[in-house]
Amino acid sequence: MNIKIEKLQGKSDTKKFIKCQKQFYVNEPNFVTPLMLDQMDALNTEKNPFYQHSQIQLFVAKNDNKIVGRIAAIVNDLHNETHKDKVGFFGFFECIDNIDVAKSLFAAVGEWLKTHGKTKMRGPANPSLNDTCGILVEGFDTPPVVLMPYNPKYYDKLIKDAGLPKIMDLYAYDLWVDNYLTPKMERMQGIIRKRYDITTRNVNFKNKEQFKKDVDTLKSLYNAAWQPNWGFVKMTDDEFDHLANGLKMIAESSLAFMIESKGKTVGFGLGILDINQVLKNSPSGATIPGIWQLLTKRKKIDSFRIIVLGVLPEYQKTGIDAILYYEYGLRCKALGMKHSEASWILENNTMMNRALTQTLNGKQYKTYRMYECKL
Repeated sequence: MNIKIEKLQGKSDTKKFIKCQKQFYVNEPNFVTPLMLDQMDALNTEKNPFYQHSQIQLFVAKNDNKIVGRIAAIVNDLHNETHKDKVGFFGFFECIDNIDVAKSLFAAVGEWLKTHGKTKMRGPANPSLNDTCGILVEGFDTPPVVLMPYNPKYYDKLIKDAGLPKIMDLYAYDLWVDNYLTPKMERMQGIIRKRYDITTRNVNFKNKEQFKKDVDTLKSLYNAAWQPNWGFVKMTDDEFDHLANGLKMIAESSLAFMIESKGKTVGFGLGILDINQVLKNSPSGATIPGIWQLLTKRKKIDSFRIIVLGVLPEYQKTGIDAILYYEYGLRCKALGMKHSEASWILENNTMMNRALTQTLNGKQYKTYRMYECKL
């Protein structure tokens, strides 16, 4: 095989990079093509605020002028400032089942990262851990939920054989309301609700001024609650606003709410409808057909994804998290839904993994993997 690595530049090359993804999933019936609109946004270095502090370089691998793999090299300056590290990232990885192609792609990223002073390569991050990340290694029998990745089974072995061992696993849980919305759960959360004078309030999506205030509150809560987590980097104001405005388009108001104790906001939950259930009917990933599917078949969606559950550090051992779980159960039933996915959860997040399995009787049904090597 005559492998040639090509460095991409410009908007037309970015579209080529995105469109080549589909060829790696011809025999993958559970793959859901992301909307072109979202993919272009993730790679738009002029409009996506992530690139105010980060850089990206796209590569494709070719054999006889045919694309056989793709990858991105990413430098996230905020990550390295936060963790006092010299880590570079790879992302948007796709490859045929060929170790020489994989090694060539990772070599290209490694060389680019070294020229930017990095000593380690980690990934995949697409383009950061606040976006889609990881390689699916368990749970190929069902499609991915919204904003979660999917890939061929051989990727795990291919990446390891290319010299990148596992550094961290991320878990996804399948939650069924009837399994945890029990009398015991109701009693427990009721006691905690009275003890801390708890009230709940939905994020206001309709009033522009109030939505801005709610987003600011969520931002401070998110950055504080997730601070101890592996690989976490605070989102900038522009990044959080950008994310919030994007999610607003597919939000269900009852799935985004805050918990207040004596008038102080101490926790929040953010869930979104699993729009992948209807996007699977638009395999091209084209924006207009995808939006048409969302508009006409939204009522057929019967599941959602819990993206974030956050409680301020000083309230994390009070049991307030039980109210978050209970509220999602009630809201899930009110929407006529029977289950949801909670994802992703770090494998070393003992408290959350225990709560999801023992308190909520959730089933860990998908595992995603992050990899790292020295350069």
